[in-house]
Amino acid sequence: MSKNYRFETLQIHAGQKPDPVTKATGIPIYLSNAFTFDDADQAKNIFALEEGGYFYSRLSNPTVDALQQRMAALDGGVGAVAFASGTAAIMGLIMTVCETGDEIIAANNLYGGTIGSLSGTMAGMGFVSHFVNPRDLKAMEALINDKTKIIFVESVGNPNGDMLDFDAISALCKKYGILFVVDNTTPTSYLFRPIEHGADLVVYSTTKYIAGHGNVMGGIIVDSGQFDWHNERYPLFTNPDKAYHDIVYADLNEAAFCTKAVAKTLRDLGGCMSPFNAYLTLLGLETLSLRMDKHVENSRKIAQFLNENEAVEWVSYAELEGHESHELCQKYFPKGFGGLFTFGVKGGLEGGKTVINHIQLFTHVTNFADSRSLLTHPASTTHAQMSEEERLAGGVQQGTIRISVGLENIEDLIADLQQAFDKIQ
Repeated sequence: MSKNYRFETLQIHAGQKPDPVTKATGIPIYLSNAFTFDDADQAKNIFALEEGGYFYSRLSNPTVDALQQRMAALDGGVGAVAFASGTAAIMGLIMTVCETGDEIIAANNLYGGTIGSLSGTMAGMGFVSHFVNPRDLKAMEALINDKTKIIFVESVGNPNGDMLDFDAISALCKKYGILFVVDNTTPTSYLFRPIEHGADLVVYSTTKYIAGHGNVMGGIIVDSGQFDWHNERYPLFTNPDKAYHDIVYADLNEAAFCTKAVAKTLRDLGGCMSPFNAYLTLLGLETLSLRMDKHVENSRKIAQFLNENEAVEWVSYAELEGHESHELCQKYFPKGFGGLFTFGVKGGLEGGKTVINHIQLFTHVTNFADSRSLLTHPASTTHAQMSEEERLAGGVQQGTIRISVGLENIEDLIADLQQAFDKIQ
């Protein structure tokens, strides 16, 4: 597939050719758990990482591979590794790069579940995470030491939609030779491509906008191919791996990360994506650009409606004049900010509960990025495991309402919000 093709073409064609046997144009779902070898030498070479090929679906599957190739093409990367969920992808990334005692500098406005995993489960496994305001580069730099392996941020903060100066963070990572990881779930590669702004690895919950219809789970890591793994900070890549005849992953250059992520992390943790989920995700990808344009169009109108509504106290939507991230939004997101943001109504927590309890067209769920429009209360759901101090540091107030704007008729969505606002005492 030519790299000169544009996004809308790649989202339909990248990673796939008509089936060579049946000539079918649709991607087959390869539900086989194992694949045969041509001969004994081929089997030996594949298991020794000396030759590519399919042999067991936990590690390699043709349907999943098509998704991996397509996502890499859309992000401008050299490869990708799919997982069973977005959380599995994040944890798989860390397990591939880090060992006990290593440290991660993470934005304090990450999704609450990610913060919970880093500060809980991953801390219990010996990985140390420091949470910092990602706009405070001096504080971020002060946390860097010899054990720092990753600086981890979200391209659009969940839930508040706040933004970062990616070029500045990338420069900091390059200064110290540290891996720059960006969770790009919210805008997707259609609205923002982190690799073009220095990200080394990009991670997604494909459960969200990538699949787009609220019907499938998945996660994926895209490798930029730009990070130099011949770096003493990363001994897991520079030291020989005895499990594979002393292979040095760094010597694989562009293939270093994806090879290790599959050969070690997926092999041992088993959090692979199912072929059926990959198939549904590929179907969703074919309309990604169309859907994101509509999410942006509807979101702009709803943000303006909220900004002018007497029942609403504040709106955190970066395209609005006066928002603290407005200039960064203009710089990094020329095609639009996306469909996820927050607002607060009069009456604080009780006012917010009234709105959520009276919506009719919007759906009250903790998912986002569905074709349907969704509302949730982060402080009691997605960020409930965090302390009040941690929630406030990440911009989540007690009365915060998170809105995920879907693809419905905009007038119907506005009318539903208004009738719910009318119930506030």
